[in-house]
Amino acid sequence: MTTGPLAPELLHRMDAYWRAANYLSVGQIYLYDNPLLKEPLRLSHIKPMVLGHWGTTPGQNFIYVHLNRVIKQHDLDMFYIAGPGHGGPALVANTYLEGTYSERYPNIGQDEAGLKRLFTQFSFPGGIGSHVAPTTPGSIHEGGELGYSLSHAFGAAFDNPGLIVACVVGDGEAETGPLATAWHSNKFLDPITDGAVLPILHLNGYKISNPTLLARIEPEELEQFFRGCGWIPYFVEGDEPERMHQLMAETLDQAIADIQRIQRQARDAKDASRPRWPMIVLRSPKGWTGPTTVDGVPNTGTFRAHQVPIVVDGEHPEHVQSLEHWMRSYHPEELFDEDGRLLPELAALAPEGERRMGANPHTNGGNLLRDLRLPDFRKHALQVPSPGAIEAEDTRVLGQYLRDVTALNQAPRTFRLFGPDETVSNRLSAVFEVTDRQWDARTVDNDEFLAPAGGVLDAMLSEHQCQGWLEGYLLTGRHGLFNSYEAFIRIVDSMFSQHAKWLKVTAELPWRRKISSLNYLLTSHVWQQDHDGFTHQDPGFLDHVINKKADIVRVYLPPDANCLLSVVDHCLRSRHYVNVVVAGKHPMPQWLSIEEAVVHCTEGIGIWPWASNDQGSEPDLVMACCGDTPTLEVLAAVTILREHLPELKIRVINVVDLMRLQPSLEHPHGLTDRDYDALFTRDKPIIFGFHGYPWLVHRLTYRRANQNLHVRGYKEEGTTTTPFDMRVLNELDRFHLVQDAVDRLPHLGAKGAYLKQLVQDTLIEHKHYIAKHGRDLPEIRNWTWQG
Repeated sequence: MTTGPLAPELLHRMDAYWRAANYLSVGQIYLYDNPLLKEPLRLSHIKPMVLGHWGTTPGQNFIYVHLNRVIKQHDLDMFYIAGPGHGGPALVANTYLEGTYSERYPNIGQDEAGLKRLFTQFSFPGGIGSHVAPTTPGSIHEGGELGYSLSHAFGAAFDNPGLIVACVVGDGEAETGPLATAWHSNKFLDPITDGAVLPILHLNGYKISNPTLLARIEPEELEQFFRGCGWIPYFVEGDEPERMHQLMAETLDQAIADIQRIQRQARDAKDASRPRWPMIVLRSPKGWTGPTTVDGVPNTGTFRAHQVPIVVDGEHPEHVQSLEHWMRSYHPEELFDEDGRLLPELAALAPEGERRMGANPHTNGGNLLRDLRLPDFRKHALQVPSPGAIEAEDTRVLGQYLRDVTALNQAPRTFRLFGPDETVSNRLSAVFEVTDRQWDARTVDNDEFLAPAGGVLDAMLSEHQCQGWLEGYLLTGRHGLFNSYEAFIRIVDSMFSQHAKWLKVTAELPWRRKISSLNYLLTSHVWQQDHDGFTHQDPGFLDHVINKKADIVRVYLPPDANCLLSVVDHCLRSRHYVNVVVAGKHPMPQWLSIEEAVVHCTEGIGIWPWASNDQGSEPDLVMACCGDTPTLEVLAAVTILREHLPELKIRVINVVDLMRLQPSLEHPHGLTDRDYDALFTRDKPIIFGFHGYPWLVHRLTYRRANQNLHVRGYKEEGTTTTPFDMRVLNELDRFHLVQDAVDRLPHLGAKGAYLKQLVQDTLIEHKHYIAKHGRDLPEIRNWTWQG
């Protein structure tokens, strides 16, 4: 391992390569039309728009150049995650210089015409943004929303023992909650079975208009902070390029030597005890190599460099000369030939083939993706002799299936279960029969299932980290499932949105390959919070999810364990979706045999003939349900109606795939109007029991012909109470459903009036009973389907 100073010739070429990257980055930001400055720059050559930021770009160019050297010198498998928000020009410039950009986009060639196209597309309609985005080769990380770079890096490193992920963390990003927590991901990295993450904290001192915290604390405090988080920080500080090149080279060599020594010792001795991994703190001026002053006001080294350094438009023609002076300071005539191509001796600095960070296979994970080995889910099916004859905990049944999935995919490991300390609580503990929780910190005798290597990552109480780890894992070609309490998945609403956007954009890029779906299992749901109460009651993630593109999102609410098995098996086989599955963990009636469940889940929606009595005639009433608890209450309401109003013709419809409710023109799973009307009729009253907020169903069905629709669901009423009382508070219970049905059938007359009175009396009895006994009425607890 070389740790001495760079040879003068290599130093000169690296500095030239850095200047070329800076030059291209400025060219993108300003979209100027004469990239090699062979003619005097004119205002007409510059788009009169404020288009980009410069502050973080030169530092990212500097890091990329040095990583290129170390990759090539030591034949490393490494790629670059850019956390700083507006670093897009740097990654685009460097992937262009190394050739991968032109390979992905042949119209942007390695010549002057290609450079002009490269520049013109930046922050321009139909072009690319200022962030490192799905369109950027070598990226698995969208830099628009800050906070997730380091957790993505660790997700990529898990189960990739030969990979080093270089993760640049901006000092503004470092102030976000997810990133501040992500420093502790080093307690979960196994030096034997996993790769390594090399964080590079870029301290350039400023955010949009404020200083950054980590740049303004004392150096000793900064070092103590990172040592306290378990890292060995190396510092690269200064503003003079030649000195900084030498210092960065020596420091990077040392960090790589540390990583290789740690891995070699751990693997040779099979010692997985937690090491102290290296990291680098790069302190460089904000807007390094940019204009030092603009209009007499300091720029470089100030917050102003975070903005567009020089505003060039019709109102500021005097800035053209300043921009030209800046551009010429990089001496492009020394970097490119007359045709606009990077000089061969500079191009030779980049690694070759897949060692180029823009071409690393891990950054286009669909190329590495292999199908999971999946067991036959039918062998875990419950025997259901008749509807409602038995009870079971749905997620406990699923846990046995996931145990087998985990066992079948351990060599090599390509599947992991993620969650914030909830795997046992969510009844998935069967997986611990074949694997452990991954945990590389200290253990004591009473700990359970903790080991340096394991297929479950649930020992960190952070939804952000679980989501980020899983995204990094999926984006590098593996599979996973995130289990969470339903209410608290809302913590990652925005992370889900960013991933959904990533999937949407990459689906439109021919060179991006589809990745495994992001699968959520939401349990401990709104209707099962007996002791946790109002804080744990929020089904709103479903409303958030369906805002995304119909090509990307899928939502499933299986009514029982056999349906849950069928749905999850389908989700684990799928590609490039976000699948949301909502299921309960408490004992509930089981309705369908496995054969019936497979058919029902394949259809996604259907009439349950065994619960209906309208065969051979038009129904008087449609009773629909979606979700395990609404299904129970709707069926209980049907038994009351049929007992007291036997002449009433009732059709029962169960919905597993929520998107079936949308028209087929709006979602690929949507029903045609003809099929929807065949199920729900065009005019008969529909009483719909729904797991979530009622208006979501109205939103999905507002274009349907039959608007005689009355939805009961969660309406933000909750407390610590009995399971049935939660349903009563939100009027989703069987008695309110019966009242709804009677109200929609005025021809029932006196029979309907007496039935309404009967169920109202029962509701009052219920309130008195739970206040005295603290549990639900016996007829509620002991109710069974009598079809």
